[in-house]
Amino acid sequence: MPSIRPIVLAVIRRGTALLVFEAHDDVKGETYCRPLGGGIEFGEHSADALVREFREELDAEITVHALLGVLENVFTWRGRPGHEITFLYEAEFADESRYRREEMKILDDPATARWVELAEFRDGRRILYPRGLVEFLSPEQRS
Repeated sequence: MPSIRPIVLAVIRRGTALLVFEAHDDVKGETYCRPLGGGIEFGEHSADALVREFREELDAEITVHALLGVLENVFTWRGRPGHEITFLYEAEFADESRYRREEMKILDDPATARWVELAEFRDGRRILYPRGLVEFLSPEQRS
């Protein structure tokens, strides 16, 4: 039986770019991007889950800032229904050298995180999930 999955994602910016990973849905034939983060475990606060996910995925420490909002995302991925409640936090790397890296290998996945200009999502050149995230992102810059 499908269930609702609570997740948390980080909005980490480098100037006008957002840190995302790229994935592909073979059934839809669609390539898309999503910020890094992951599932919230029972009893775990969403901000704590985000810190844990970055340790697991990038072996990186982050500082979690303001909760930007919560999105509900009902979707189909690889032909299967999905339903997520997504907590979106503004965050930043504790180690400033992370901002100088163009790519960062995700340790527990074959994907790689990279910086993508927000304009590419706003003008439709690239797809950003979850739906509605682009509207949460203002033109503010992070260096």
